[in-house]
Amino acid sequence: MKNAKTFLSVLTAAYLLAGSSQVAAHHAFAAEFDADKPIDLKGKVTKIKWVNPHSWLYFDVTDAKGAVTNWGVEFGAPNQLAKIGLKKADVAPGTEVHIRGYLAKNGGPYGYSVIVRLPDGREFQTGGAQDAPSARTASVTP
Repeated sequence: MKNAKTFLSVLTAAYLLAGSSQVAAHHAFAAEFDADKPIDLKGKVTKIKWVNPHSWLYFDVTDAKGAVTNWGVEFGAPNQLAKIGLKKADVAPGTEVHIRGYLAKNGGPYGYSVIVRLPDGREFQTGGAQDAPSARTASVTP
């Protein structure tokens, strides 16, 4: 009986720990991004991380003075992106992209992508956070 209680306790602890890591890994939009700071950026893709729970797109943006900054923007999960028809090959390194979204709260060149526009004119809603502002809100006239 004592071994059964010990086994049950260990099993319960393992279950709780495994479940808590998934909860801690996911975050709300408002925890990391600022809905009051829209971004509207154009640049050339340097890297794409097509991973769960959120994909990331990195691209070089050249400012008016010619300085280049590598930006990173969070996309939704790969399965969510596939459902809307966006493929990893669509944003391969070297592709020109136009990103509309929101700045990260950390102050660096990071953000949350709501819309990506590709060179052929296709647009995709790339964000997946339930509490993120809508694509309409992120639309800033370039």
